Amino acid sequence: MPDFHLRSSPTSPFGRKVKLAAATLGLLDRIEVIKTDTLDPADDIRLQNPLGKIPALVTPDGTVVYDSRVILEYMDYLAGGGRILPKDPADRFPALTLQALADGIMDAAILRRYEIAMREPAERSARWDDHQRGKVERGLAALEANPPEVDEVDVGTIAVACALGYLDFRFDGSWREGHPRLVAWLDRFTADLPYWTETIPS
Repeated sequence: MPDFHLRSSPTSPFGRKVKLAAATLGLLDRIEVIKTDTLDPADDIRLQNPLGKIPALVTPDGTVVYDSRVILEYMDYLAGGGRILPKDPADRFPALTLQALADGIMDAAILRRYEIAMREPAERSARWDDHQRGKVERGLAALEANPPEVDEVDVGTIAVACALGYLDFRFDGSWREGHPRLVAWLDRFTADLPYWTETIPS
């Protein structure tokens, strides 16, 4: 029986980040994924995480760990430390900064998606969408100029892969045009990444 319960959704890039990290660390078989609807007032995610957000990891003693960044650090600790969160400050802070960049791209892309999915056409704000799109475009430009190391599997590179995967899923891969170095990086990085194919949203 799994020790942990992961509240998530098949389409959540942040939930995917946790699953990929768990697979990389050999912890996946200890986790049961529970499908969660954050828009459903009756879903008890709001009791487990007051923000009502996913992912949230419920530990064996009932403690709830959130958000994805904290969950990855917690899982790295469970796996002995220094696996996906480097111990050496020279490597640790670049990995954390890369994760912050990728998480920001995902946040902005999700807000763009919500603007389309949650608002009627007449209520949508082109200014708001442009603001979020600018974040994504600048983030992608920074990554294209300096792609991550393809052989480094850490919190940063896992997050970047999930951000690009989400853009593929929700925005038809339009990011790929104009970012050939990043496309090549993603193909090489995910070729051997555990659980990547299984977590592709449909």
